[in-house]
Amino acid sequence: MIRFLGNIEAKADAKGRLFIPAQFRKQLQITSEEKLIMRKDVFQDCLTLYPESIWNEDLNELRSKLNKWNATHQLIFRQFVSDVEIIIPDGNGRILIPKRYLQLCRIQNDVRFIGVDNKIEIWAKEKTEQPFMSPETFGNALEEIMKNNNEL
Repeated sequence: MIRFLGNIEAKADAKGRLFIPAQFRKQLQITSEEKLIMRKDVFQDCLTLYPESIWNEDLNELRSKLNKWNATHQLIFRQFVSDVEIIIPDGNGRILIPKRYLQLCRIQNDVRFIGVDNKIEIWAKEKTEQPFMSPETFGNALEEIMKNNNEL
């Protein structure tokens, strides 16, 4: 099982290359993941890196919920899979972020890698407050979730 945890700053070079943080590279090596799938996040202005096996699981789950004979479902599936990049880190653990993704997410030089369970998010450093709640809101939401789950 693969788990990415943490919040790590990095810098992209002029060509848009980034070193995947060592602790994330180690997780990929342990699980023998060589390919990553990159796409813009569905909800927020960040990039999501999926290890290939996780991407395939998520894709299978989505496909199982869609009817291929439904026009709207077909559009959803097409949009989800059409704008992805297959990324293979080089021998040093660097990846190249395509220019269109740099522009979509307003990434310039400074980025933040955020481990989110079995995926990795890449954020422009200036936007790293965006994916988080205030401590009070987080505590209240977590308390509510855990309270509701304990009542079941």
